[in-house]
Amino acid sequence: MSEYLVIVESPSKAKTIEKYLGKKYKVVASMGHVRDLPKSQMGIEVKHNFEPKYITIRGKGPVLKELKSAAKKAKKVFLAADPDREGEAIAWHLAHTLNVDTASDCRVVFNEITKDAVKESFKKPRAINMDLVDAQQARRVLDRLVGYNISPLLWKKVKKGLSAGRVQSVAVRLIIEREKEIQAFVPEEFWTVKTELVKGKDVFEASFYGVDGAKVELTNEQQVQDILAKLQGNAFTVENVVRKERKRNPALPFTTSSLQQEAARKLNMRAKKTMMIAQQLYEGIELGKQGSTGLITYMRTDSTRISETAQKEARAYIEEVYGADYAATEARKEVKGTNAQDAHEAIRPTSAMQRPDELKEYLNRDQYRLYKLIWERFLASQMAPAIMDTVTVSLVNNGVQFRAHGSVVKFPGFMKVYVESNDEGTEEKDRLLPPLDLQETVYSKDMDAKQHFTQPPPRYTEARLVKTLEELGIGRPSTYVPTLETIQKRGYVALDNKRFVPTELGEIVTELMLEFFPDIINIEFTANMESSLDQVEEGKANWVKVIDEFYHGFEQHLEKAEKEMREVEIKDEPAGEDCEHCGNPMVFKMGRYGKFMACSNFPDCRNTKAIVKGIGVTCPTCGEGEIIERRSNKKKRIFYGCSTYPGCEFLSWDKPVGRKCPKCEGMLVEKKLKKGVQVQCVSCDYEEEQQM
Repeated sequence: MSEYLVIVESPSKAKTIEKYLGKKYKVVASMGHVRDLPKSQMGIEVKHNFEPKYITIRGKGPVLKELKSAAKKAKKVFLAADPDREGEAIAWHLAHTLNVDTASDCRVVFNEITKDAVKESFKKPRAINMDLVDAQQARRVLDRLVGYNISPLLWKKVKKGLSAGRVQSVAVRLIIEREKEIQAFVPEEFWTVKTELVKGKDVFEASFYGVDGAKVELTNEQQVQDILAKLQGNAFTVENVVRKERKRNPALPFTTSSLQQEAARKLNMRAKKTMMIAQQLYEGIELGKQGSTGLITYMRTDSTRISETAQKEARAYIEEVYGADYAATEARKEVKGTNAQDAHEAIRPTSAMQRPDELKEYLNRDQYRLYKLIWERFLASQMAPAIMDTVTVSLVNNGVQFRAHGSVVKFPGFMKVYVESNDEGTEEKDRLLPPLDLQETVYSKDMDAKQHFTQPPPRYTEARLVKTLEELGIGRPSTYVPTLETIQKRGYVALDNKRFVPTELGEIVTELMLEFFPDIINIEFTANMESSLDQVEEGKANWVKVIDEFYHGFEQHLEKAEKEMREVEIKDEPAGEDCEHCGNPMVFKMGRYGKFMACSNFPDCRNTKAIVKGIGVTCPTCGEGEIIERRSNKKKRIFYGCSTYPGCEFLSWDKPVGRKCPKCEGMLVEKKLKKGVQVQCVSCDYEEEQQM
């Protein structure tokens, strides 16, 4: 019989840990929380210090029965849920249910599921940390008070099934405000002038800078013509050459937020999927004879801190594989955000020696790609900076100044392994310039003047919204994914080309929230509330007092809203056609995947159909039909086809723009790149400047 019972959240985690602990330990899974607030009622005794009324979660009865039976037979019970507020709360609820003394040394925590880390944690069990439990409890009570008081109001005044929450309301507000910025944006014209310069066999590019040493911004075509008219011939004189050596440091290891952002940019992964796969890598993967093994450290963290042991192991690997010059000579300083809890290390591989290519056969495609990203980012963070040689050359013709820039990677350093992506580009590329001396003459091959317009701020992607929430101090690593899921599920926002667009419903609810619950939707207030919860966790604030201070003002707003909030009728928008089944008008409805058409005679008639969205371009194949947006059956990926299909079988993954290529008369399409859209020809190499 096992002497000790260990309880974790999931079966895969249980399997990995049991392998390390030996026969005296039995490891079982609670399958997450076993107790929670009831769904059918508020479950908070407001007049009795906001005491929560916990009940056994429906369906958890059999699990609890097995846990109680196993606990009675065990000499001692250890609670080994995840090392965060939520994990501490799970342990606390289990302790109460199984009659385990919360003040006894029953709690074990580990940041990584490896043999050494797990065994070491069982040498130092501790009591349940009630500050952590109180912080989780405070958040749960706070969200319940907000949700269960405002949501019924919204059901009554607007539409059934709506909800309101602190973080989700602010997230929707950010998306709406960004949309208003885009709509109010007035594009400003500007021009660029570039030239190809020739020195012997070498050709390089230079861009217009200014006149007579002063920088000039070109804002209209007349300015451009005046500049070109000022040029005398095609000879340019080298006026100045500046050479510099520049260091580029590697990115720090991943936090939850930066992992979600980089996985979106490099792997095209949604935040929810990223965290699901990271959880699998953390809890353990079957590695053949090695058995179930945890491959990364805990994935919910806002810290970039790395343990000294992990640093030493990484540097030893770097020196062995790449050479001593590639290893960092001193530890990078971790960057702590204003609101960072810094409870755990950064996300890193549990061992730098576990190379992605050696584990590939045991991982599915997504697990391999995410593990490779985490491994490369961590390894690069422990490597030497890259050294760049940069050259800036000023060239002049009758006072008109052009500049050429060149850079060469002198020493790749961390770039040998990994380069962080960003909104401007993904990599530092060599741009070679020929050797140029002062007063040397080079010759212009041609001039290329282009008109541009400033672009509005981009809509939020999931990654960009997470980054913004983090920068504003709103939400924490464990809340980003649920927030993104909720605002879409409620129909407050929709995804268009992987970017958030507010719906009419989202705008109506936000307007009501701003009028009657300004604190809930106030960015600064929400950030301060997160800080208050952090103070509870640190033992610097009493959770009941924090809730009481919030509730005093909230209750007044609630009373006012119940009396004064107007009813808002959201009428279904007519679709402009009749139902082919019953003849009643079709209307637009909002569903999980966006708008669709449905019969207004629902539920008597359940006819629905997808919205056919034309793009205003005539089919280039048949010349008769209109190009319309379609979605593939399996992955719901957008593609473009002729409206006369199957009569015309024109198909394209890229959006036709309705213009012919000026070079070959071929079809021009919008090609989606990692960092924007570029118009390209499908038949030749013609392309236009990339738009963000």
